[in-house]
Amino acid sequence: MSSTTNTTWFITGASSGFGMAFARYAVERGYNVVATARTPAKLEALAAAASERVLVQKLDVTTVGDAEAAVEAATARFGRIDVLINNAGYGIVGAIEETSESELRAQMETNFFGAVAATKAVLPQMRAQKSGAIVNISSLGGQLSFGGFSAYSASKFALEGMTEALAQEVAPFGIKALIVEPGAFRTGFAADALKHMPVMDAYRDIVGGTRDFAHGLDGTQEGDPAKAARAIDLALRAERTPLRLQLGEDSIAAIRAHAQQLLQDLAAWETVALDTRID
Repeated sequence: MSSTTNTTWFITGASSGFGMAFARYAVERGYNVVATARTPAKLEALAAAASERVLVQKLDVTTVGDAEAAVEAATARFGRIDVLINNAGYGIVGAIEETSESELRAQMETNFFGAVAATKAVLPQMRAQKSGAIVNISSLGGQLSFGGFSAYSASKFALEGMTEALAQEVAPFGIKALIVEPGAFRTGFAADALKHMPVMDAYRDIVGGTRDFAHGLDGTQEGDPAKAARAIDLALRAERTPLRLQLGEDSIAAIRAHAQQLLQDLAAWETVALDTRID
């Protein structure tokens, strides 16, 4: 049994991309790591490299009971969970009319309800220990959207709205909540975790640019996932952890421009907006 005084990170979707980078970073920092994935075999090398500090656990965030079982195993092994990183997720590319209801619901099940399930599984323990952090991996697409990313952004907008309220709900227990909004990082997301919907002729040109962007993204991203892990750790260890952490120049630029447009529209329509009171 590892010392319960060690920091323990619990990571969903740890078998590739950001999840694997977070797990490797935590191991290098000397943290305990609960690395979870739908396919645990992909985590064998990580576990072998630091077997005394790594617990590999099967976790499909869409399977009822998986999160609770993984949390129970983590607590039995390390005594506590200090940081939950809800990273498991995937993206859909396609106009909303090209996206079937079943595909849209599946997107929400993984990216939103999956994160909720893992969060609810760890909260009783974190409340009892009066400390902890919930880190929800969103995207710059959780603050703004582009034609063709409607389903993906819907799931991330939902995740961010939930997390903003969660942060206020759990603060009295000494628990932090952090929304991470990365831009393009050099992970396998574009190649392995983007699902393209069937093309409708009506949207071929409208969404074509987004489809081309998504196809061309793989291997060209400027962001370093290892540095993202370090940035998250710095934010968590700061005296004042921000609610939102943008990662990457593209994320900062896009979100700043979006926020400025929001303020411009607010000012332009303020007179009309205020003239809605009952006389």
